[in-house]
Amino acid sequence: MRFCILQGQSGLEFVAIPKDHMYQFVALFRRLHKEIDKLTAGEVPTLPSVIAECSDLEMVSYDHEVVTGLDYINRLEATFVEIQEENYPLISLLTEIRAFQAQLEYLAEEEEI
Repeated sequence: MRFCILQGQSGLEFVAIPKDHMYQFVALFRRLHKEIDKLTAGEVPTLPSVIAECSDLEMVSYDHEVVTGLDYINRLEATFVEIQEENYPLISLLTEIRAFQAQLEYLAEEEEI
């Protein structure tokens, strides 16, 4: 497991991502950051920035928690579904989010077996 540290408007967020999928997570954020300014909808979400990734993380503050990658991607997908976009092909961004979401869902199911 690896941990991604994100800096958003509300502060730092810590996301646990399977080691072999961290590259995809960071690449997804780079793509979203690249494309978000092209959206013309009135309500466009503000994306956090990827600050760092690490192999070990020991939380010493009770003010923060580590969120699973699947939970984070589920929230991200729900945020993008709500965008009322008419000019930019938002479906391409949603497709990328959902593809990564499906991979994480599969991994979660495999661990439960």
